[in-house]
Amino acid sequence: MILTDLVSMILRIAELVFAAIVAGVNGQYLRMISNTSHWDQSRFIYTEVVAGLAMLLALIWLFPFSGSFVHWPVDLFISVCWFAAFGVLVNYLDGSCGRVFAWGNMVLRGDNLCGRFKAIIAFSFLSAICWLVSAIIGFMWVRDHENRYRRRTWNRSRV
Repeated sequence: MILTDLVSMILRIAELVFAAIVAGVNGQYLRMISNTSHWDQSRFIYTEVVAGLAMLLALIWLFPFSGSFVHWPVDLFISVCWFAAFGVLVNYLDGSCGRVFAWGNMVLRGDNLCGRFKAIIAFSFLSAICWLVSAIIGFMWVRDHENRYRRRTWNRSRV
C-alpha cells in the first residue's frame, strides 16, 4: 500500500512538472506566432489546454489518498489527450526541424525554435506515458481492492 502511494505521488509530481514545462514553452511559442491565423495556432492551443488540465488534475490528485486511485478512467483520458497532442505536433513538424527523435541538432543556448518545439514534443510524450502508467496502477489497485470491500450478502454465512 505504501509503495503504490509513493509511486503514485512520484508519477503525479512528474505529470505536474512535465505539464508545466509544456505549458511554459508552448505558451512562449504561441506568443511568438501570435500574428498567424488561428487555424495555424490550433495545435498549440490544444496542447496548452491539455497541459493546463493536466496541471490542475495532477495538483489535485498529488496527495496520496486511496481515493486518488479510483480516478484511473480520467488518467486514461488525459493520457489519450496527451498522445493526441503528441501526434498533432509531430504531424506539424513535417521534417522542417529534422526527424522527430533526432536530437543531434539541439542547442541549449540561444533562440532555437526547433529545440523548443522538440522539447514540447518530448515532454508531451513523457507526460502521456506518466498518465498511462498512473491509469494502469489505478486500474490494478481498484481491481485488487474491489473484492475486499464488496458488500456481503447477509443471508449466507461464510463460516
